[in-house]
Amino acid sequence: MGKLVGLCCAQLPSSLVSGFRVANRGRSPSIRCDCAGSRGTHGPDWMSQPSASPYQVLGLDPVHCSLADIRAAFRARVKEFHPDVYKNSKMADILIRRVIKAYELDILAQVLSASKEGVNDNGTCRDPFEEPECEACDIFVNETLCIGKGCPYSCVKRAPHAFSFNNETGTARATSQGHGDDYQVQLSVGQCPRSCIYYVTPSQRVILEDLLERVLLMPYDLGEAALLDSLISTAYYENKRYRGPMSTF
Repeated sequence: MGKLVGLCCAQLPSSLVSGFRVANRGRSPSIRCDCAGSRGTHGPDWMSQPSASPYQVLGLDPVHCSLADIRAAFRARVKEFHPDVYKNSKMADILIRRVIKAYELDILAQVLSASKEGVNDNGTCRDPFEEPECEACDIFVNETLCIGKGCPYSCVKRAPHAFSFNNETGTARATSQGHGDDYQVQLSVGQCPRSCIYYVTPSQRVILEDLLERVLLMPYDLGEAALLDSLISTAYYENKRYRGPMSTF
């Protein structure tokens, strides 16, 4: 995995930066970008600092941490502040939300910075969930909800050219893309009894598939599962609001 070199809060989508302050409404919506100063900030200071950067929340060096480091730090924080473990149950929910948002920011910065489609003209990362890059025509199956082979409206049987069963879990997954206008695929999406098949953009699909892969690992990670649900909900809402660029003559 590549290193997160030179990424800071200024390069992150503004919608995500403001979302990072969800637990601190009523205060200034800006996040202080002190990436250099956050090196070595691994203690609990971030808990009393609403303006702490995502890297500070996860206790990471923003310059020398890898994607694996981000995932490991996230899991450690979720275990540390899980409501069943953390003594202050009221604060646990707030802290977990901050940890999840910090993880989302760091992962999106890593994924989007590697894609030209995920970068704006000014060099900042564009959040594909808040700002879809195109019409949602790719397919994503949330396998955590899928019934699998016992589904009475099996998408695999209806559209085998687009879906297949996961050999390890028995659930359905999309195996090919480019079927936005396919009627059988449309039926599969519309008639799924668990509503677990979604139309997403290519950038959204890359992130969701990466996250789903880790969620399916045992033991089940509640924090990453919550992040997956959050991103799916955002994509579902924002994709309906997408409007293509105006034609110019």
